[in-house]
Parts: sequence; C-alpha cells; structure tokens
Amino acid sequence: MIILFVVATVALVSIALAFVLWPLWRHRTFTTHPRTVALLGIVLALGIPLAGTALYLDFGLPAALNPNHTTAPLTLNQALVKLKKQLNEHPDNPTLWSWLGQVYTAKKLPAKARDAYGKALALHPDDPNLLVAWAQEDSLTQPGHRIVGEARARLEHALDVDPKHQRALWMLGISDFQLGKYTAASTTWQRLLALLKPGSKVAKAVQAQIIMAERRGGLPLTHAAAIAAGPQLKVEVTLAPKLASKLRPGATLFVFARKPHGPPVPLAVHREPVSKFPVTVTLNDAMGMTPGQNLSSSKLVEITARVSYSGQALPTTGDLEGHSVAVSTQRRQPVHIVIDKIVKK
Repeated sequence: MIILFVVATVALVSIALAFVLWPLWRHRTFTTHPRTVALLGIVLALGIPLAGTALYLDFGLPAALNPNHTTAPLTLNQALVKLKKQLNEHPDNPTLWSWLGQVYTAKKLPAKARDAYGKALALHPDDPNLLVAWAQEDSLTQPGHRIVGEARARLEHALDVDPKHQRALWMLGISDFQLGKYTAASTTWQRLLALLKPGSKVAKAVQAQIIMAERRGGLPLTHAAAIAAGPQLKVEVTLAPKLASKLRPGATLFVFARKPHGPPVPLAVHREPVSKFPVTVTLNDAMGMTPGQNLSSSKLVEITARVSYSGQALPTTGDLEGHSVAVSTQRRQPVHIVIDKIVKK
C-alpha cells in the first residue's frame, strides 16, 4: 500500500501541473516551446514537498502507514468528503486546508483550491509552499492565466522566506515574461538555473527559456544562455572488439575537438574516468581552453577520442585512440567514433 500511496501522490502532482501548463501552452502567454515548458514544470513539480498523506486511506491515522493495511485508497471525491468532515471538527488545522487545496487542484477547481490554500495561509502566512500554491491557483482564475497582483506578491514573499524555492522562481519568471520584463525574467530564471544539476533536462529547459527571454527583449545573451544557444556536438564513443582486452582499470577518456589542419589547441575538451563502453558526451563552448577558441569559432572540427592510462591529455605509448572525419559544428546528429588504434610513440 505504500507504493499505492506514492503513486497516488505523484499522480496528483502531475495532474495539477498538467492543469497549470496546458492553459499556458494553449494561450501561449510566455513561450513558444510548450514541450519544454511541460517537461520543466512536471519535473520541478515532482521535487516539490507535498502533504500527500491526504490522498491515502485515512487522514491522520497511523494505520494508513501500516504496510499490512489492505483497504483501498480513497478516490478524490471520497477524500473531499472526508476532509470537509475533518475540517468541521478541526477548522484551525492548516495541513487539512492544504490537503483540501490539493484535492481541488486535482479536480480542476482553481478558485476553490485557491480559497483552501488561503485558509491554510491565514494560519501559516509564511509557508513558501502554500504561497506558491495559492499563486498558481489564482493565475488559473485570471484572464490569460496571468500571474499578477496578489499572486505575484505572494511569490515574492515566498522567495523572501526561501530564496531557493524552485517553483517560486519558475513562476515569478513567467510573471516577468508576461509583463514584458525580459531582463527580470532572464535574471530570475538564471537564479533557478544555478540551483539545478548542470546538463540535466530541467537545466536545459530553463536555459531555453532564458534564451527566449533575452532574444524577445533584444538583450545580449548571458554566458550560460550563449553556451546553450551555441554548438552542442553529441559524440558517441565505442571501443573496437579487438581492443576490448586492452581496457584496464583506472583509465581516463578524453574527447576533444580541433580545427582540421589547424593549431593543436582543442576547441573543446571532455574528460572522465572510463571502465566500459559505449560512452556518450556532449561538447559545447563551455569546454574551450582558450578565450575565443571554442566550437563557435570554427565551422568544421575533427574529433578525437582517447583512452589514456597516464591520466594526461597528451598521448603516450599504449593509449587507445579513434578519430572522426571533419564534421560541422552545427551538426545535429551524433558523431560516432570507434576507438580502434593503439598509440605508438
């Protein structure tokens, strides 16, 4: 039953965010990339703390957490009836009001959800999750689903309480974008980007929104946005079967790009420990070694993949190596490299 509890909680969050994001996509209030927005919103939502126990069998009863408890989970309508009954008995319980808001969110009743969160906020006025939830539901009652007025003020309050609240940063950036404050939107989303795992799908989605804000506002791209907007060369590296026995523990994989027939300084370098293949890496402008010498500075590059046993970038006898032909830095398809040679000095 614990599994059912987790599934039910995740399902409610996903439904809630889908409800938020579908109108934003349909009305195009802040982006022309609905897939990016949907991905980001859902992934961020799954990281938001929720009092999901309200979706489980008996609200507030320890028996609900018993793995041997076999009663079926409540439906949303059953949960609604039970919550209302409990609130009649405990009207000053902010957790119950929060749970009620979550149920109304799942039932696509934003005004009622907002009112329920408002009751919880009256008891816990500085709870950032409640402030953001209220703002989210209020936006769904506004023309064009705009985040303005009290909703925006509550997002700002949430960030005063918790400056790293990811959903608050995301939604405040949306509000900035809707109001034509593109510099502010970029700045807000850059704060969010700094909290995310580099290279993750969520981080890439946020970078895409930063780029959109900066382009919409005619602003120069920030460093992070410029990197995201620049070349992204995906490289898939495999090891030839004849060399499989040569791969030893402690090896380091280097993948680097150079100008064909150009200087030896790489335009991008990736380094990581390697114990098995295949390996996939992405080369971008952040991996350049010299200012101004990056993937964007060349139309064509040759890519080398090398297994180093010394841990150094320079080749030594016994290292394993493979090369690509010259490829465009604007290439979208993966570059395939087979490491099929033993370095001999």
